[in-house]
Amino acid sequence: MLAMTVITRWDPFREFSTLQDRMDRLFRDSYGSEGGNEALTTTSFAPPVDVYEDEHNVTLKIEVPGIDEKDVDVRIENNTLTVHGERKFEKEEKEENFRRVERQYGSFTRSFTLPTTVDPEQVQADYVKGILKIKLAKRAEAKPKQIKVNVGSEKTLEGKSPKSTGQGA
Repeated sequence: MLAMTVITRWDPFREFSTLQDRMDRLFRDSYGSEGGNEALTTTSFAPPVDVYEDEHNVTLKIEVPGIDEKDVDVRIENNTLTVHGERKFEKEEKEENFRRVERQYGSFTRSFTLPTTVDPEQVQADYVKGILKIKLAKRAEAKPKQIKVNVGSEKTLEGKSPKSTGQGA
């Protein structure tokens, strides 16, 4: 099985930036606006993604429950796969006074740099039960090839075995 590896430079301050983003989101979600609903609709989130690879495809599974397929946009530009979507806040009169809202709402964008082994002309996207599955076919030249190994007596260029000519190899 082939594994897709990505080498990134370690940035010691990246964790601080992530922590600051999470704290900002916590305060924005908790104390964002007077009505509370505006903070829910303006946040952005990043849906979880599984990426796996086999000998024929690279496949992404993106978890986007509650989002209509018409609100999801999948594009490939300049060797980058970008998935953009939006989960809209559904406001109903009977549920106006929320006690707790944990689901995230708003828009999201996830981008992935494609390996050179992927054929951008052969992409299939399916949306079933809240999972967006994007299958990226590999180029024919990138697929592994089985090479047959011949087992038998050792032959020289003349077609004679080294033992019969008296030469040792």
